[in-house]
Amino acid sequence: MNAIPTRSLGASGPRTSALGLGCMGMSALYGGDVDRAESIATIHAALDAGVTLLDTGDFYGMGHNELLIGEALRTAPAAARERALTSVKFGALRDPDNGWSGYDGRPAAVKNFAAYSLQRLGTDHIDIYRIARIDPDVPIEETVGAIAELIRAGHVRHVGLSEVGAETIRRAAAVTPVADLQIEYSLISRGIEDEILPAVRELGIGVTAYGVLSRGLISGHFTHDRELASTDFRAVSPRFQGDNLRHNLGLVESLRKIAGQKGVSVAQIAIAWVLSQGEDIVPLVGARRRDRLTEALGALDVTLDAGDLAAIESAVPSGAAAGDRYPAGQMEHLDSER
Repeated sequence: MNAIPTRSLGASGPRTSALGLGCMGMSALYGGDVDRAESIATIHAALDAGVTLLDTGDFYGMGHNELLIGEALRTAPAAARERALTSVKFGALRDPDNGWSGYDGRPAAVKNFAAYSLQRLGTDHIDIYRIARIDPDVPIEETVGAIAELIRAGHVRHVGLSEVGAETIRRAAAVTPVADLQIEYSLISRGIEDEILPAVRELGIGVTAYGVLSRGLISGHFTHDRELASTDFRAVSPRFQGDNLRHNLGLVESLRKIAGQKGVSVAQIAIAWVLSQGEDIVPLVGARRRDRLTEALGALDVTLDAGDLAAIESAVPSGAAAGDRYPAGQMEHLDSER
């Protein structure tokens, strides 16, 4: 693999590696035991390979993920540590039983969340800071205004957004420069293409795309008979249920044929497709192990020509997936879906 290319996160954001590492699965939501040593080794391998963007949320494992990243950064070579950029989501309210209680975007809460994140990460600033879902009781102008105050104080470098629609994006950008929008975008999650993607491009805002393999569904590794732990949120995800799963895995098999013709894996062609959608898009890969990271980085060497893109579109057209990307209760929190 060649050196990792870089992309800019919008007109006001930092320049980062063309692929970022999403660290959520190292701490939460996929069930089962997590190998801490392997997680740290995977972060180190990503940094060594030239990945600079590390994405987390302060509520992933109730702070566990930030502590994990902090340990990985402390034990990484100095040069790699200095190149690393932290992207942090905040605002989700949890309870001791792992329940969810909404989102808090009040300015005082924003600053409180940031103080704890800085301590856990062991850094003096957060590179990109964003509320995970908007607080319906607090105008977005107030939430991003508080982040702007943190920027002026030197604790944060850039404002980010997460899972918001075009109107909210415009309102936030009218208050302060916004580096990027973090939102789900993959071959089977293309809702941003109609209104959201044109809006961020008009405003000079980048995109960090998560779920590029749809939580492993289109990785080529997921099977219909796989048993999911009760703590794995995919166990209640509509796309992983019954007939929906059978239909969606059928799409994967169509994609596998195209990948086979190019001599690459399904995951690599799915990631390469997202990379091909614009230089303003930085996919986040949720690798929890070094072998999965190596596979994902291989997507950077995959070139898709017009014929390849047409074949992929024919195999997995927009809207082809069966089932929503979240259960109904969580869909209600997505400003991006309104």
